[in-house]
Amino acid sequence: MPRTPDPADSALARMTRTTPTEYWNDSCAVAELDYAIARGAVGATSNPTIVGEVLRKEADVWRPRIEEIVRDRPEASDLDVTWQVVEEMAVRGAARLEPIHRREHGRKGRLSIQTDPTLYRDASRMLEQGRRFDGLAPNMQVKFPATRAGLEAIEAATSLGISINATVSFTVAQALAVGAAVERGLERRRSEGSEVEEMSPVCTVMIGRLDDWMKVIAERDDIAIDPAAANWAGLAAFKRVAAIFRERGYRTRPLAAAYRHRLHWTELVGGDVTLTMPHQWQRRFNESSIAIENRFDRPVPPEHVEELLRLIPDFERAYEPDGLSPAEFDSYGATVRTLRAFIASYWDLVRAVDELMLPNPDVR
Repeated sequence: MPRTPDPADSALARMTRTTPTEYWNDSCAVAELDYAIARGAVGATSNPTIVGEVLRKEADVWRPRIEEIVRDRPEASDLDVTWQVVEEMAVRGAARLEPIHRREHGRKGRLSIQTDPTLYRDASRMLEQGRRFDGLAPNMQVKFPATRAGLEAIEAATSLGISINATVSFTVAQALAVGAAVERGLERRRSEGSEVEEMSPVCTVMIGRLDDWMKVIAERDDIAIDPAAANWAGLAAFKRVAAIFRERGYRTRPLAAAYRHRLHWTELVGGDVTLTMPHQWQRRFNESSIAIENRFDRPVPPEHVEELLRLIPDFERAYEPDGLSPAEFDSYGATVRTLRAFIASYWDLVRAVDELMLPNPDVR
């Protein structure tokens, strides 16, 4: 009879034991979160796309729960019910991580919950929602976009003691602006005599979505780029972010997201960073024979960086610390594509809730 694999022997568990690299579960689905925690994960995340996926995966839980909410709140709109589901899903995931949060004195074990993606231009409303989310559980982490208004909300939220996760972020310039905003927020909080030691801000760099944008541009503009070069774009930006954060002593931890291929894992192992991985990719990595070794300090192949810089101006804008001004963050191609995707997923989620709220017609 084949032996059941020991989670402690898995590749990701060995990575977390033998290197400073941490990982999160890129979902708040309970079964997937339990799998990840057993293999060393110390956090989890959600967004409109993820919540919609969990609603489908855990239909046996959420269908009757939505029906119950509708009965208990007869005047609730579909948006009211949607946000109640989002919050309850986050609280349930956070409960799984709370033992880690206690053990690590607040520095790990958080569940990220994303503010309404349609509010990306409204700092005050994002902050209002973020304050509510922060109060849902002791180990919440609130996601704000790295837009112009999002940076304002990030600084204010940090000053209030909220651990933030900057999302919709792809470029070195965005990440540095996030790191600086968090430092200002932390300094304001320290100057008021409030504690900051148990806060754990992170800045997501959506490395796979930057790769995607390079490929879109190459196709759009008929650029004959080496296909391998595009697969290194996000990694190049992320490694540069991590190096500058370390040089500047920023408290914000870089987090790599949006996995597309194995390099998004193998080339980041060994870094003092966090990787957020979908369940499918976790299983692929754990079932592979890829050696766990420090590749983070290996430079990105210079020929790929040089080709990207030479052929795609939007890579230079993503890679150089001054490649974008905050006024340009909202209009950068990867930002626009991702905001559109998140907003579409949000309305898809609302429609899914509508389907469960409305009674089935008696068709004869």
